[in-house]
Amino acid sequence: MSFMSVLTRDEAQTRAQLLEVHRYTIELDLTTGDETFDSRTVIRFTTRADRAGTDTFVEIKPAELRSVTLDGHPLDPETLDGNRLPLKDLTAGEHELSVDAAMRYSRTGEGMHRFTDPVDGETYLYTQLCMDDAQRVFAAFDQPDLKAVFSFTVTAPAEWTVLGNGIATQADAGRWTIADTPPISTYLAAIAAGPYHSIRTEHRGLPFALHCRRSLASSLDADADELLDVTRACFDRFHEKFDEPYPFDSYDQAFVPEFNAGAMENPGLVTFRDEFVFRSAVTDTERQTRAMVVAHEMAHMWFGDLVTLRWWDDIWLNESFAEYMGYQICAEATRFTDTWTDFGVARKSWGYDADQRPSTHPVAPEGVDDTATAQLNFDGISYAKGASALRQLVAWLGEKDFLAGINIHFARHKFANAALADFIDSLAAATERDVHAWADAWLRTTGVDTLTPTVAPGENGTYSLTVDRAGSRPHRIAVGLYDLDLGDNEGHLVLRERLDLDVPHTAPHPIGKRPALILLNDGDLTYAKVRFEPASFETVRTSLAGLPEPLSRAVVWNALRDAVRDGELAATAYLEAARAHLPHETDLAVVQGVLGFATAHVADRYLTAEERPAALATLSALCRDLIRRTEDGDNPGLRLIAVRHFIDVAAHPDTIAAWLADGTVPGGPELDPELRWRVLGRLAVLGAVDEAAIAAELELDPSATGQEGAARCRAALPDEEAKTRAWNALFATDESTDLSNYLFIATAQGFWQPEQADLVRSYVPLYYKAAVALAARRGPAIADAAGRYAFPAYAVDAEALRLGEECLSDGEPIPALRRRLADQLDDLARALRVRQA
Repeated sequence: MSFMSVLTRDEAQTRAQLLEVHRYTIELDLTTGDETFDSRTVIRFTTRADRAGTDTFVEIKPAELRSVTLDGHPLDPETLDGNRLPLKDLTAGEHELSVDAAMRYSRTGEGMHRFTDPVDGETYLYTQLCMDDAQRVFAAFDQPDLKAVFSFTVTAPAEWTVLGNGIATQADAGRWTIADTPPISTYLAAIAAGPYHSIRTEHRGLPFALHCRRSLASSLDADADELLDVTRACFDRFHEKFDEPYPFDSYDQAFVPEFNAGAMENPGLVTFRDEFVFRSAVTDTERQTRAMVVAHEMAHMWFGDLVTLRWWDDIWLNESFAEYMGYQICAEATRFTDTWTDFGVARKSWGYDADQRPSTHPVAPEGVDDTATAQLNFDGISYAKGASALRQLVAWLGEKDFLAGINIHFARHKFANAALADFIDSLAAATERDVHAWADAWLRTTGVDTLTPTVAPGENGTYSLTVDRAGSRPHRIAVGLYDLDLGDNEGHLVLRERLDLDVPHTAPHPIGKRPALILLNDGDLTYAKVRFEPASFETVRTSLAGLPEPLSRAVVWNALRDAVRDGELAATAYLEAARAHLPHETDLAVVQGVLGFATAHVADRYLTAEERPAALATLSALCRDLIRRTEDGDNPGLRLIAVRHFIDVAAHPDTIAAWLADGTVPGGPELDPELRWRVLGRLAVLGAVDEAAIAAELELDPSATGQEGAARCRAALPDEEAKTRAWNALFATDESTDLSNYLFIATAQGFWQPEQADLVRSYVPLYYKAAVALAARRGPAIADAAGRYAFPAYAVDAEALRLGEECLSDGEPIPALRRRLADQLDDLARALRVRQA
C-alpha cells in the first residue's frame, strides 16, 4: 500500500479559508473491467480575493492519473504526491479543475466496493466514502466543511440499475444521470450500481424504494411491508418534531454486500449491511434493531446531512443525536415500543466499556488533529455514551425545550456546517437553564460516574436515602422503591414509589419504611454505574425476575455486569443469577444481552480453563430450561435465542449433531441456513466434523453467507493443518489471494477458540508482527478487523499481555490497529484482574 497523507485539522482550516467549492461534475464509467473504473471530475471553485497567490492541493487516490487541467491549462500528473495533487499560486476568483483517472475497486468496503455474488455470478458496486474515502472514487477537496453541489453521470452495463443521492434517470441503455444534490459534504456523495432488485413506492409525494441483490429478492419481498411501514412512520414522526422538511428529493434504502458498518447516512441513498435482509429466522428484537437503524439513518438526514459537522471532533453531533433519535422515534412511531430496554442492556455497555479504557475520550473531544485520529472516535462513546448524555439532557431540560433548540439549530445552519458551540448556543436560545455548564460537565469530561445508595434509620421506623456519587457530573435520576408482594410466593416486587432526584443532593431524602429494593437510575435516564446497598442486593439475588418492568431489570443486569467487570462480584455469581432468573424473563433483549455476556465474557474469558466446563454446563442447563419453557410454540423468539446459545455452549457434540442430521430441533425450529452453519461451526470446534462435511454444507448453501460460514468452520477445525491454512489466508502477503473484508472476519472468528488454547499457543507471539504488517499493507478497514476479530482474545495470561504491550511500544502499528490493540489489551488486563479477584 503506497503512502497516503491524512488531512490535518490545520490543513483543513487553511483550505476552508482559501476556497469556496461550488460544484462537482463527475462522470464514472463502470464498464472498463474488474479491477478499475474510469473517473472524470470537474470541480468549480473560487479562491477568495484576500488569499490570491496561495498554494493548496486536491486529493485523489488513483490507479492511474491520466490528465489534469486547471482553467484549461494542463498540470503535470507526475506532481501527484501520494494522494495529493498540488495547486500552485491560485489567482483570485473562479476556477475549473478537470481530473481524468482510473480508480481501483475495493474489496475492503472502502471507496467503490466491488462484490460478485457466488450464487449467480452477478456483480454489485457501492460507494462508502466516510470519512476521507471520496478521493478513492473522484478528485475532491475531501473535508466536510467544503460543501458543494454534486452532479453524477454513470455509465454501467445495460442491465444494471444505478442509484445516487438524487433521482436517477436512465438516458439510454447503460447511461444514467443523477439529479443535482443540494450542497453536501464530499463524504456523503454516494453511488450504487448493479442488477439490484428494487421495490418502489411513494410517500408524501417523494419516491421511496428498497434495493438488494437479486439472490436476496425473496427475503426482501417478504419483509418489504414491514420495512416500508417503519420508514413511513419514522418519516412522518420526524416531520412532527422538526420544522425543517426532509431536504432531499427521494429516499432510497439499499442493502449492500460486505458493508463495514451497520449503515451509512448518504442523503437520499442510505446504504445498509445486507444482513438486515433476513434470510433465516430472527427474533423480534433483531427486527427492532433493524427498525432502529432505519430511524437512526433517517435522523442523519437532518443532523449530519442538512447540518454537518465542521471538523471530525464533532462526530458525536452526528452520531449521538442519530443514536438517541433512532431509539426514541422507534419507540414513539413503530410497534417496537421497548427500544430503550435493548439500548440499556445491549448498546449502553459498549459506551461503558469504552469509557473505562485508557483510550477513552470526551463525547466532544478537543484533540482531533487529523482524519486518522478522528476515525478512531466512531466508537461506543460517540454513539452509546453520547446518546445517553442526550437522554439525560432531555430529562433535565424537558423535551419541549430540547426540540425547540434543535429546530433553532436547523434553521441557523441548514445546508452549512456547525460545531459544538453552535449547537449549545441553539439549545441555550430555547431555555433559561445553563446549558453551557451542562455541556462542560457532560461533553468535555471522560469516565463513568458511580452512584451508591446509603440508607439511614430515622424516627418511628422510617428511613432516609442518600445517593453518593463517585465522579463529577450532575445527574437527574429516578429512584425506584420496591416492596416484596406479600400476596404471592413468587418473589414479585411492587413499585411503591419512584423518586425524582438530582445528584448531588444536599440533604437525605425521607423514604418511609425500608423498601426491599432501592434501584438507582430506574428507567435508565442517566449514564452511570449503580451499586446496591446490602439489603437491596439480597433482594436482587432472590427476586430480580420479579421486577415488573423490563427496563428496570435491564438496569439491574447492567449493574451486575459492571460489578463483575470491576472485580466486586464473582463471575460465577453472575452465572448463578442468570441460572436463577433468566428462565422467568420475558423480554428478549434482556435474555439475549445476559446470555451474550455470560458466554463471551464470563465463560470464555473471566473463568479459568478449569472453571469453564462447569460454566458451560450451567449455561447449557439454562438454555434447556428456556427450550422446555417454549415447547408450546408461543414464544418463537425466546426459543430461537435459547437454541442459538445452546449450540454455542455445547461441550459435547451429540445433541447438536442429531439436530443437524434431522434438520430440526425437536419441536422446532427447523434448521435454516444460519442455524445449520452455527451448528457446523460448533461441531468443527469440538472436532466432530471434517472438511468433507463443510464442503457438503457449502454445496447446499453456496451464498456469500455460506462462503463465510465455510471459512469460519474451516478455521475452527482443531488440527494443525487447518490452523496453518487459516493463518496463511489471514496474514499471507500475496495480494492476489487477499481475502475480502467479510471473509477475513469469518476466518478470524474461527481461528481462536477457548477449547483450542494449546493448539494455537504458538501463534500468539506471531500475531502482533503479522497484524502490524497486514494493517500497513491493507489499510484501516482490515486493520480494524485484524485487531477486533483476529486478536488472540482467549490467551488470558501475563505473557500474552506483555507481548501486546511490547507491540504497542515498539511495533509501530497504524492508528486503526493501535487503537484496537490498546482496547483489547486493556480488556485482557481486566480479565486477568477478574480472575485474580
